Amino acid sequence: MRTRCDRTAAWPLLQSQFESTGKTLDLRDAFAADVQRFADFSQHAPYVFADLSKNLLDKATQALLFDLARQCGVEQHRDAMFAGEAVNTTENRPALHFLLRNPPAGQYIPAQAAIDKIADKQAEVEATLNAMLAFATQVRANSDITDIVNIGIGGSDLGPQMAVLALDAFAEKSRRFHFVSNVDGQHLADVLAQCKPESTLFLIASKTFTTVETMTNAQSARDWFVANGGGSTQDHFAALTTNVAAANAFGITTTFGFWDWVGGRYSLWSAIGLPIAIAIGSQGFREFLAGAHAMDEHFRRAPLAQNLPVRLGLMDVWYRNFHGFASRSIAPYSHALRRLPAYLQQLEMESNGKRVDVQGQALPFDTAPVLWGEPGTNGQHAYFQLLHQGTSVVPVEFIAVKTPAHALPGHNSKLLANVLAQAQALMVGRSDAGGHKNFPGNRPSTFFLLDELTPASMGALLALQEHRVFVSGSIWGINSFDQWGVELGKVLAQDIEPRLHSGDAAGLDASTAGLLQRLGPGRR
Repeated sequence: MRTRCDRTAAWPLLQSQFESTGKTLDLRDAFAADVQRFADFSQHAPYVFADLSKNLLDKATQALLFDLARQCGVEQHRDAMFAGEAVNTTENRPALHFLLRNPPAGQYIPAQAAIDKIADKQAEVEATLNAMLAFATQVRANSDITDIVNIGIGGSDLGPQMAVLALDAFAEKSRRFHFVSNVDGQHLADVLAQCKPESTLFLIASKTFTTVETMTNAQSARDWFVANGGGSTQDHFAALTTNVAAANAFGITTTFGFWDWVGGRYSLWSAIGLPIAIAIGSQGFREFLAGAHAMDEHFRRAPLAQNLPVRLGLMDVWYRNFHGFASRSIAPYSHALRRLPAYLQQLEMESNGKRVDVQGQALPFDTAPVLWGEPGTNGQHAYFQLLHQGTSVVPVEFIAVKTPAHALPGHNSKLLANVLAQAQALMVGRSDAGGHKNFPGNRPSTFFLLDELTPASMGALLALQEHRVFVSGSIWGINSFDQWGVELGKVLAQDIEPRLHSGDAAGLDASTAGLLQRLGPGRR
């Protein structure tokens, strides 16, 4: 049974705690008063060490947050998800993305309540995974294929693109990976200019095979392929879709499906991850899944006080609803993780950017923060000015990797020195009587540390973020697994596109009509 956070006994206690000590907590004083603070507010989880000690939390607040989680039924909600219950209430579906990274049947025994609901799905997952990995192995063995072009959008682009870049150190260097998502033809044109039809494999990633942006790009790619003597599309196109008939009609016979219980932003573990499997190989992809599964088990089994996704999700609620922090900055000090902020934007903001609860009732409090960021040290020379001296407090999440994947001397020590220094500077600040060089300090940050960036550690890091989002959404009483907010603009675009050719502005608002006239026939 789920109880919305503002209807629990813990909620007003947290408000009192914030008013009495929370809003005046000074991290410098907290460290001075408690030599155990680092140990008490940091922990190991699978493949990830997290230091939460530079956050605006004390033990009393954390205890109340754990009470809030219990009173909201987070544990029961989590167990319902792992049991295959329809936790995606508006679409009456389960959310079984964790099933995509379960070990093969016989090695993993789910909770008894889940066996009947997920056993058949587990078999389908294993069959599809084996087929996909076999195809990936076949592609890797074909030296004639030098370019892989993934055409998708949203979760069918952000996840595999981010992971392929992140795990480049484990990829073969004999082929290039391209990701096309934008319906702006310049994106596809730039990629095609680098490719030759006879040595290119196109992966069309669309669950329904109807997504406008994806299918527009796919059709243009096919036209380019045929016009330039590419030969049979069957040998150079594969589809990641459930609409096999539409793929066949397009000229594609190699298809790999996935399921309606996999949301797009959770789909890189499925056939959508084919580019990842081609890049890092079958064994690497299985290690990627295994790292995520290890984090699943941590989330499923660890008590609340030692459960890292729970601690992070509760901290997100504390910052959003009591401190009023409207955004969070992601600062990966790893060039390989340069697309991680964009990936996490979709995960957080599409999942929890909601204004009604699961009953459809308007929420009287804020939900998802805005996520944004760039890799360090680039961000230091751009927006860190605002983080240190701006009028808004923005919690920062640093991600660092202890051992680099390169052998260039001197670089990693400078990189690590910078990330440690930035986290320290945000907390300690610096006084300046003149004001211009004054750093107020006491600005919160979280520090994630990976020993190495490997398929397994990458999988664990991503699963950690998925479950963290689940926890905050559970506390807020919302459905984190639908995304109706992406629909309206798409529907309106279908009406507007023919008007661009006809010039018909009837029934439109004045602004849209005026813009249409400037963009209509004869003006482009």
